[in-house]
Amino acid sequence: MDLDKIRNFCIIAHIDHGKSTLADRMLEITQTVDVRQMENQVLDDMDLEKERGITIKSHAIQMAYKPSAVSHQNSDEGSKLKDDGTYTLNLIDTPGHVDFSYEVSRSIAACEGAVLVVDATQGVQAQTISNLYMAIEHDLEIIPVLNKCDMENAMPERVEDEIVELLGCKREEILRCSAKTGEGVPEILDAIVERIPAPKGDPKAPLQCLVFDSVFNSFRGIIAYFKVVNGTMKTGEKVRFVNTGKEYDADEIGILKLDMSPRKEISAGNVGYIISGIKTSTEVKVGDTITHVDRPCDKAIDGFEEAKPMVFAGVYPIESEDYEDLRASLEKLQLNDASLTFQPESSMALGFGFRCGFLGLLHMEIVQERLDREFDMDVITTVPNVSYNVYTKDGGMVEVHNPAGMPDLTEIDRIEEPYIRASVITTADYIGPIMTLCLGKRGELVKQEYISGNRMELLFDMPLGEIVIDFYDKLKSISKGYASFDWHMNGFRPSNLVKLDILLNGEQVDALSTLTHRDNAVDFGRRMCEKLKELLPRQQFDIAIQAAIGAKIIARETVKQVRKDVLAKCYGGDVSRKRKLLEKQKRGKKRMKQIGNVEVPQKAFLAVLKLD
Repeated sequence: MDLDKIRNFCIIAHIDHGKSTLADRMLEITQTVDVRQMENQVLDDMDLEKERGITIKSHAIQMAYKPSAVSHQNSDEGSKLKDDGTYTLNLIDTPGHVDFSYEVSRSIAACEGAVLVVDATQGVQAQTISNLYMAIEHDLEIIPVLNKCDMENAMPERVEDEIVELLGCKREEILRCSAKTGEGVPEILDAIVERIPAPKGDPKAPLQCLVFDSVFNSFRGIIAYFKVVNGTMKTGEKVRFVNTGKEYDADEIGILKLDMSPRKEISAGNVGYIISGIKTSTEVKVGDTITHVDRPCDKAIDGFEEAKPMVFAGVYPIESEDYEDLRASLEKLQLNDASLTFQPESSMALGFGFRCGFLGLLHMEIVQERLDREFDMDVITTVPNVSYNVYTKDGGMVEVHNPAGMPDLTEIDRIEEPYIRASVITTADYIGPIMTLCLGKRGELVKQEYISGNRMELLFDMPLGEIVIDFYDKLKSISKGYASFDWHMNGFRPSNLVKLDILLNGEQVDALSTLTHRDNAVDFGRRMCEKLKELLPRQQFDIAIQAAIGAKIIARETVKQVRKDVLAKCYGGDVSRKRKLLEKQKRGKKRMKQIGNVEVPQKAFLAVLKLD
């Protein structure tokens, strides 16, 4: 295939600005998808994506498009492009939520251009800016598109001003469309052909393919998706995955339509898939390079940065015999979601499980839901926390992901916690409540500036641990959904942190331990005890719930015992008879308290997340 006729592009935008709908219209116009197969969010193949209306996975699909001659007569290169045959467009639809930005970075690495979609009713938002910077870093050609122009509350002129200020482009370069009705979408496809450069690469050079995604198929093993940077891959050839050093036969290769479509060969510039009977999930790494065994390339392609998990939580099977099944499920899920990390750990309260790293709270929620739906795994997830650097008095440094892994207090010199640079974009009406929220979470205001009209950007330095639990929900509720939020890492800073333990009848429940700032510890401990008092089922003995820092108890609640009225049968008679029965009951309760154990329901672990 002629390299000049290929265009690789992705669609980037803030969550809910209409990426998936725009992709639907493109597939309709290019007749890639049959009318019978067409549905809303056709590329979102998980039920979870359709239910929540969000994209979780980036999806690749190939379209064939013949540009309309009319639009090219007006372009500078009109004569070159006019009636120039059919073009192959490889589209990668990407997620918009900050928790799935790693998916976006992988898609960007496989493209030469990006369609930046901005909602005409909401304007530029935080994740728009974040994804745009990622695309500019990779030297992608940006095509700005204004979506939802048909809506009554659209403000196209004002939003165009924001885009011009953000991109520094000309006003006439911004395309207007309505992804819902399809108006303006053919012009976007024409602009993709005209503005986005063809991929560079030599079909005759040694094979170099970048693996940007993989999925597990229970019948065919692992299917890897790749972009051919140089060379040509043919069916039946022997290939090597450079990072793992493993060699396989290319049993089937092909391109990605709505379903997989086999081909005899795929050459430079194109996107495709390879099935080679790989059964072990650890043998395929996203970002790896595929090359020929007999004519290897000189060096591996620079992949993308490793995903760095931000939020850690323990994931434990409810039945301890499901431990190995949970491991297999997590390995298969990791194939499809390279930003998930996990390692084995054990807990006194919950037995054997895994310490998992996630990119954020929504990511954690989605992984838990996918484990349940796709692998039928019932799991308990502990309180999420972030990783801290603990410096000991002998000069060493330990990275702590779990409060149970904290060294002894007497050995600790200082603890450093991760800080983030948070960007909040909002209208001026909500600045007061948003500042109160961020400063209450130990944030420091770095700067505030007007973007355009009534809209402002606030920059804060905040501890990551403070935003992990309920920050995003609170921000949305106090700004009535108008504030958008994005963040990136900004190093570590020393902090006065303490380990807060929860004790039930003197026994520590390690799954409920948290690391928190000393100023918040007493209040947090008290609220945790009150919440557990509501949630723990009553037993036939008193349950003492205590919050402690080291040996010092800072809060206590008691779940009163369920009592049987042993005096019911005593009517009248001497008081010593009643006393004897009560003493007997007291001895029984004491013995029961020694041998009885307290079951902590899953609701209690989740309740800690929603303390406010």
